[in-house]
Amino acid sequence: MIASLILHLLGATVWVGGMFFAYMALRPVAAELLAPPERLSLWAGVFSRFFPWVWASIALLFSSGTYMIFSLGGLQSVPWSVHAMFGIGAFMLIIFCIVFFLLFARLRHAVVGKEWKQAGGALQSIRKLIALNLALGLLEIALGALSMI
Repeated sequence: MIASLILHLLGATVWVGGMFFAYMALRPVAAELLAPPERLSLWAGVFSRFFPWVWASIALLFSSGTYMIFSLGGLQSVPWSVHAMFGIGAFMLIIFCIVFFLLFARLRHAVVGKEWKQAGGALQSIRKLIALNLALGLLEIALGALSMI
């Protein structure tokens, strides 16, 4: 159970921490210092390196979370906060799938083709969904803290 909790916390740290860094630190500096072609190319590269870590985090979060739920006796035995975390996590996964399979694919394709307007539109949509997932991820962390009480 302790190993599952540690893996769960590591998964959350990588995913939510990565979104926080990207949104609150990298994004403003990139917008300030780089012209659109360089900024869009940077984001395509950053996401190419970050998104495999997100997939690994998702696998850790859902497998460790499910293991902990069933170790505690199943869904009927866990507090409401765990149910909320599972539901919010599933919603975050759906949002990430939209980002990864639809918008990131558009961004990469547009950057390769030097179609900067389309790349900018894709990045803008990604930015909004990452902001939503970041807010949900921070809520998840708060719910996780509450479930420990």
